[in-house]
Amino acid sequence: MSLKLPVRKSNGEAHKTEKEKVEERREEVLSRGRKFKYPLQYAKHKLVINTVLVAVVGVILLMIVGWIALYKLQDTGDIMYRISTVIPVPVAKVDDKDVRFSDYLMTARSTLTALDQQSALDAREEDFKTVEDSYKRQALTQVEELTYALKLGEELGIEVSDEEIRVAFDEHRKVGGAERSEESFLKVLSTNFGLSKAEYERMLYLSLMKSKVEQKIDTVAEQIAATVEKKLAENGGSFEQIKEELGDQIEYASTGGLIDNKNVDGGRAGKAMSLENGAMSERFLSSNGDGYYFVKTIDKNEMQVNYVSLYIKFTEFAKRFELMKIAGLIREYIELPELDTASTTEPIDAKEEASADE
Repeated sequence: MSLKLPVRKSNGEAHKTEKEKVEERREEVLSRGRKFKYPLQYAKHKLVINTVLVAVVGVILLMIVGWIALYKLQDTGDIMYRISTVIPVPVAKVDDKDVRFSDYLMTARSTLTALDQQSALDAREEDFKTVEDSYKRQALTQVEELTYALKLGEELGIEVSDEEIRVAFDEHRKVGGAERSEESFLKVLSTNFGLSKAEYERMLYLSLMKSKVEQKIDTVAEQIAATVEKKLAENGGSFEQIKEELGDQIEYASTGGLIDNKNVDGGRAGKAMSLENGAMSERFLSSNGDGYYFVKTIDKNEMQVNYVSLYIKFTEFAKRFELMKIAGLIREYIELPELDTASTTEPIDAKEEASADE
């Protein structure tokens, strides 16, 4: 027969109070829990680090893909255009001022939209590519000029107000003296040029700024205009005599007969229609903003007008811009072929296009 000997407790354990025993048990349970707690904390910490690393790598990859799409492939699609409107990346630099990629794409896309509509014609692919490249070249040169105008405008303290943009926008809605609804005008902009109202207002802002800058800095044109005003007062309003006296300082033009009063001619037909026969206008800025006009009405009826005009072209801005190019102060970040012909910085004439849609 076996006997069970009683377990002998150490003196320390025998003298432990009930509270101490409870504390020991609690610590034992907590110790076991830590075995699961700390590995979980470590895993969570590692997950956060990995997430951050993946995000950083993703952003870098997106930047690389975006750089290739914009600067190498020269993607003009919607996605890259929208990205360029959010992230102000430059397509070129004029002196120390960045040329916004979004302005370039906005301008290029407006002309390329019209080109796409004509692509149904039987044109060879290489011919289409040549025309497309020329449109891109014109668009880039145009926004470089407009950016240079912004730079000069900032230096001269010239501003373009929201009211001036609104007035210009409303003026472009007029077709043959009658206003189209804003809805129908915006439809023309969207269908024919792929432009929204905000984008067209941006184009108007840039154009108005350039016009103001040209007018401000061209003191020679101002002096010639003052001379013309003086001579017209002295010779009884003879435009032909001014032509003989000033030569190539001015441009003389005659319609040679009655023409449509809707004629797109820098605003001369409209101005002549507002005058009586034999009357001449004061100096006024062309609708393109590129010079001064004087107009004399010869004859008119309800729908037609015959006039002669004098034109004083702004040239100072073009000279300064050309000097910037010669000095190497215009740096482009994309490669486009050079053109032999000069580009125009006039925004799309939506008035003329809307008239054609009627």
